[in-house]
Amino acid sequence: MSDGTVGWSVGEGRGGATLLGGASTALLVVASGLAWGAGREKLFGIAWVAFLGMALAGWLGARAPRENAGALVWGYGLASGAMVTSAAVFLLPQAIGQHATYGGFGVALGLLSGFGAHTLGHRLAHLNLPLDRTLAALTAHAVAAGAIIGIIYGNMPDLGPLLGLAIVSHKGPAGYAAVSRYARRGGNWRAILLPAAGVGVAAAASSFLALPASAPVRGVVFGFATGVFLHVAMDFLPECELGSEVHESLAHEGDAHAVLDRLRVHAVASTAVGGLAVFLAWFVVA
Repeated sequence: MSDGTVGWSVGEGRGGATLLGGASTALLVVASGLAWGAGREKLFGIAWVAFLGMALAGWLGARAPRENAGALVWGYGLASGAMVTSAAVFLLPQAIGQHATYGGFGVALGLLSGFGAHTLGHRLAHLNLPLDRTLAALTAHAVAAGAIIGIIYGNMPDLGPLLGLAIVSHKGPAGYAAVSRYARRGGNWRAILLPAAGVGVAAAASSFLALPASAPVRGVVFGFATGVFLHVAMDFLPECELGSEVHESLAHEGDAHAVLDRLRVHAVASTAVGGLAVFLAWFVVA
């Protein structure tokens, strides 16, 4: 899972985490105020949904029992199903509509860039960083997602909020998984407020970036956004295999194959429900 490998070193203590979370929240308040003042009400709403969803999920994750595999499967499945559907329905047509060929190249670039960043990012685990590795990775991921959301809505103000909400839907499961795994190691859940605020801060800033009128350029940009979000969505597809995050969350003695087999059914069902939810929301709005 792209958002889910954390070790808490910065902000572990209650005081440090409270200071970090408070400063992040204050920055989000300022950024969202600027977005609201500039008439970007949709970005304002998306930013606070992402923040509150991740913060609440982190708070719950800190109090989660060890046996939380079912919650992880349904959380990841709903989010990934919604993201795949939203990217295919809302972003992909925009990319191809701007320029079919360059839009397609943009999708490929986004998918490959997402894979490359995720894979090479694991090299950070071998570095002695002053900031907790997972906290840094979560924050970087949130800022990247927020930047793309801001560019999209800044250049397409008529786009409905459904796409942005579906894109940030994985923030809740990410916060839950990260905090539930590492709170038992002494990490304080309030540190999750840093990446939770990153979406809105980056979205507000990037929304003022105007794309050129060139169809190929806009096709590449929207295609790139599509590819990145498709990569993230597929990375969140629940993996019910030995050694996976779901397997590690099992409180099960002996052979876990039977339990994982049952969870695979839940994985398929949850992704289908996530995609269906986006379809029903689009059907009602349209």
